[in-house]
Amino acid sequence: MTFSSISHVATANGSRYLQQLCKHWSHNLAVEFTAHAGTVTFPRDARGADWPGDGRLVLLAHDSALECRLEASAMGQLEALKGAGARHLDRVAFREAPLTFDWRDEQRA
Repeated sequence: MTFSSISHVATANGSRYLQQLCKHWSHNLAVEFTAHAGTVTFPRDARGADWPGDGRLVLLAHDSALECRLEASAMGQLEALKGAGARHLDRVAFREAPLTFDWRDEQRA
C-alpha cells in the first residue's frame, strides 16, 4: 500500500526554492532535479527509522506555486515527511516563511 499527499504551496519563487532544497538534500540523499522538477528519495532506514519502504518527495515548480507530492510506505512515514518537507522549505524560503501547506492525503493499494 502506498500513502501519498499533495500540497500546492503559493509562491512566485517555486523554481528557486525547488533548486535550493534539492541542492541541500543532495549532500546525503538521492536527488535528481532541474529548474522545474525535482525528486528526493528518503531511505526507509534514514535516521534510525525502519519503514517498509523508501519515501519520495516530488517537486514541480509552477508560476505561482510549488507543487509538493509525497509518497510513503506507511502513514507515520508520510506524516514525518510532511513535517520535514515543510520545515526545510520554510528554511530556504525564510523571507516568505511560514509558507502555507494544504496537504491532501490519498491512499492507494
